[in-house]
Amino acid sequence: MTVEYTHGSEAKSGVLFTNLGTPDAPTTKAVRKYLAQFLADPRVVEMNPLIWWFVLHGIILNTRPAKTAKNYQKIWRAEGSPLLYYSQSQCKAVQAQLDRRMRRPVLTALGMRYGNPTIASALQQLRDQGARRILVLPLYPQYSATTTASIFDAVTDELRKWRWLPELRFINDYYHVPGYIHALANSITEHWQAFGQGQRLLFSFHSIPKDYFDAGDPYHCMCHYTARRVAERLQLTEKQWMVCFQSRIGGQEWLKPYTDVTLQSIAKEGVKSVDVICPGFAADCLETLEEIAITDRDIYLNAGGERYHYISALNDRPDHIQALSDVIAKHLQGWPEADPNWHPSEDTLDRETSRKLAMASGSKT
Repeated sequence: MTVEYTHGSEAKSGVLFTNLGTPDAPTTKAVRKYLAQFLADPRVVEMNPLIWWFVLHGIILNTRPAKTAKNYQKIWRAEGSPLLYYSQSQCKAVQAQLDRRMRRPVLTALGMRYGNPTIASALQQLRDQGARRILVLPLYPQYSATTTASIFDAVTDELRKWRWLPELRFINDYYHVPGYIHALANSITEHWQAFGQGQRLLFSFHSIPKDYFDAGDPYHCMCHYTARRVAERLQLTEKQWMVCFQSRIGGQEWLKPYTDVTLQSIAKEGVKSVDVICPGFAADCLETLEEIAITDRDIYLNAGGERYHYISALNDRPDHIQALSDVIAKHLQGWPEADPNWHPSEDTLDRETSRKLAMASGSKT
C-alpha cells in the first residue's frame, strides 16, 4: 500500500509547467516512439480510432520517423532538445521570480504531454514535496482542444489514480495578457534594431484542421487577437503584417492562409524582405527552428525573396518570464502563498494538532 500523506505535514502549492514534448534523442527509434504517443492522442487526430490505428501503425510510423529524425538532427543542441532545454530554463527562471514575490515558496515541476519528463512524473514530484494545491500552466498562449485540452486529459487521467486529490486550478490560455503582448512586441523591436525591418511581418501559428475550427475550437480567433494587439503596439499598417498558419499534415484542409504558400506568393508579388515570428510557441522547437527558420526560408528565397529572418520564440527572455510569473501570481490568488491575511503560526498549530490526533488514533504516518 502506498501512503500518500503524513499527518501534520505542511500543505504547499505547486505549479505544473507543461508543453508538447520531444523525443529523447534525434534518432529514428526515439522519434517513432514519440510520434506513436503523440499521434495516438484522440485530441490531436479526430478520426475513427480503428481506421486511424491501421493508418498510423501501417503507414505513418513506418515512413515518417526517419525523415523527422533528420530534421531533429539539424536543430539538436549539445544540451539536448531545444524545447526541453528552454522549457527547463523557463521553469527555473519563473521559480526564481516566485521565490521573490510570494509570501512563502511555491513548488514548480515540468512535465511534457508526450515524451519525457512525463506529466505523471511531474505531478508525483510535486506530491512528494508536499503539494496539496496544484496550478497547471500549459505553455500554449492560445487555447486549442488539440493542445491545452489534451494537457487537461493527461493531468486528470493521472489524478484519477490518487486517493487524495489536490486542489486543482488550470490556466486555459494567456493570449491576451498585456505582459505577453509586450514581450512579443519587444522581441520584434529588438530584432529590427539589430537587423533592420523587413517589408512584411508574418505571424505564423501552428495550424489545426479546419473541421476543428468549424466544430467550435476558439484557437483561430485567439491567434488573430494576439497578432492584432502586437501589430497595434508596433503601430504597423495593415499592409505591413499578416497572420498565417504552419505545420499542416495530410490532405485535409487546415486553417489558412498556409505559411509556406504565403511566403511563395508574397515573394512573387515583389516583397523582397520578410520577418517571421511564431507567437504560439512559448519555446523554440522543431516547428520553429527547422520548419520556419530553415525550410520556409529556402522556400521564400527560391521564390524570389532576398532577405528572410526568423525572430526567435520568447524562450527565457526576462520579459517573457515576467509575463508568465504574472499569470501564475494572478491564478495563485486566495492560496496561502499569495494571501496577505495568511498567518503561518496558525497553520503550524493546526498541523501539530492534526498530527497529535492522528497519532493518538493509531496512525503511523
